Amino acid sequence: MKYQELVEVYQDLEKNSSKIKKTEIIANLMKKTSDDELQKVVLLIQGIVFPKFYGYELGIAIQMMIKAIAKSTGHEIKRVEDEFKKLGDLGVVVEKLTEEKKQSVLVKKELDISAVFKNLQELAYIEGVGTQDKKLNLISELLSFAKPKEAKYIVRTILGDLRVGVAEGIIRDAIAKAFLEDDKESKDAVDYALNIYPDFGEVALIAKSKGIEGLKKIKIKIGQPIQVMLGEKAESIEEIIKNFGKIAAEFKYDGMRAQIHKDGDKIWIYTRRLENVTKQFPDLVKLCKDNIKVKRCVLEGEVVGVDKNYQPLPFQILSQRIQRKYDIEKMVEEIPIQINFFDIVLYEDEQLLDKNLLERRKYLEKAIKQIPNRFVLAKQIITDKVNELKKFYKESLNAKQEGLFLKVIESKYVFGRKVGGWYKLKPTMETLDLAIIGATWGTGKRAGWMGSFILGCKDEKTGKFLECGMLGTGVKEKKTAETDITFKELTEILKPLIISEDASQIKIKPKVVISVDYQEIQKSPNYDSGFALRFPRFISLREDKGIDDVDTIERIKYLYNMQKKSK
Repeated sequence: MKYQELVEVYQDLEKNSSKIKKTEIIANLMKKTSDDELQKVVLLIQGIVFPKFYGYELGIAIQMMIKAIAKSTGHEIKRVEDEFKKLGDLGVVVEKLTEEKKQSVLVKKELDISAVFKNLQELAYIEGVGTQDKKLNLISELLSFAKPKEAKYIVRTILGDLRVGVAEGIIRDAIAKAFLEDDKESKDAVDYALNIYPDFGEVALIAKSKGIEGLKKIKIKIGQPIQVMLGEKAESIEEIIKNFGKIAAEFKYDGMRAQIHKDGDKIWIYTRRLENVTKQFPDLVKLCKDNIKVKRCVLEGEVVGVDKNYQPLPFQILSQRIQRKYDIEKMVEEIPIQINFFDIVLYEDEQLLDKNLLERRKYLEKAIKQIPNRFVLAKQIITDKVNELKKFYKESLNAKQEGLFLKVIESKYVFGRKVGGWYKLKPTMETLDLAIIGATWGTGKRAGWMGSFILGCKDEKTGKFLECGMLGTGVKEKKTAETDITFKELTEILKPLIISEDASQIKIKPKVVISVDYQEIQKSPNYDSGFALRFPRFISLREDKGIDDVDTIERIKYLYNMQKKSK
């Protein structure tokens, strides 16, 4: 398939805001795509070239892309930068400059899907001496063969900013429409398969070749993460007991959720976002090899940083280990860990998704050998007594944990959020997890850095991020402790995510999630959420969380109302 055909689909998707129409466009594309190219096309429609859990990143910053556009079009870097400031989209910039191209390649060739896909993947594999130059040459060579519209979408794909308005739900429905019946049963089957194989391309191929029955027969594959079960927010202990009676309460630990796969001596560790962090936790790998008693399994637990006396450390200290690529052994010594297991979904070759909570707990107890303070089961009580649960809740908070999980005893393992069965209880005036969606350039001591950051909560109905405050406190000008994050460091993290600039104002692609403390929530006409956090303060960078984990506008409204009642 020629890349130009995919470009035409991108254009159609941009023109149409209707989800139904977008689904139809993508389904028609899938139908005419060969088996050999189907997985590639499904990934490219999402604006990616690897399934998310692969952990590969193309690693191309805005500045490198500006150089590549200049090199491929024959324009000065200054011209590219000026156009970017004016248009705010390097995809549109390269389209315009390619039309005005000053030089042409000697050999013209049409780009096809496989060639573009292969070259984009190659960007992630390049490493070693001269990495930046090699990546720059590869991008500029690809762009030099591209037509203006093709160049536009190549650049957007590389930068992770495709802008065609295709959410995962649309692709799910398109798979069903293309290869199955366009009904609820088919969509549910695709959804189930995607939760176990979080790779839309692979699921599309199974749907095409094996149909609905093939999707329903998909089993957990060790070494490939599954989507995890998440908890809803509980309003009170009394409410949960009233609705469900006797429940299992567990500590809600202030750590990193870990999905652990074991096959013999092979261990894989994934975060809740399906990121592979096996290399960052060699100590946990050894603990698993030594103390998991079964050959094959998939377990879930919460990894907590601890001090030398095994007292829990705040998450922001543990977070230093999650993205660490260097000096890993040093971090293992400085920040020891404890893992608290709370679930199991595969025991040997038996899939346990349909077992209830207590049955799964029994399998979990059989699967691990507990090592005090290091490798243990999550603290749990089973009761329908409100006073006992309140006492247990207080015990968790006194132990410097986040609160409780209240779990329905008969609950099966169901993927995702808002599925019922698990409920989390945390203090009312808890910290919020918010996205950074904008910033302003600093002045004075903060000159050259982003000096304040616009916070965004999520509107679940529209998928948009709404402004709810401006933060400048808690980020440090100088690093005085290992846990500090400086304005310089946060600026470097956010720079590749800049969408546009207008004077000192910067618009940022929502990707970076931070935990924020605040004095109170106020109503405000200045922000499109209608609310403002008063004196928000940076607590930690939540590298274990993605934009789907950002607190919602509904949560902020709830906290605002609770705050009013307590006054």
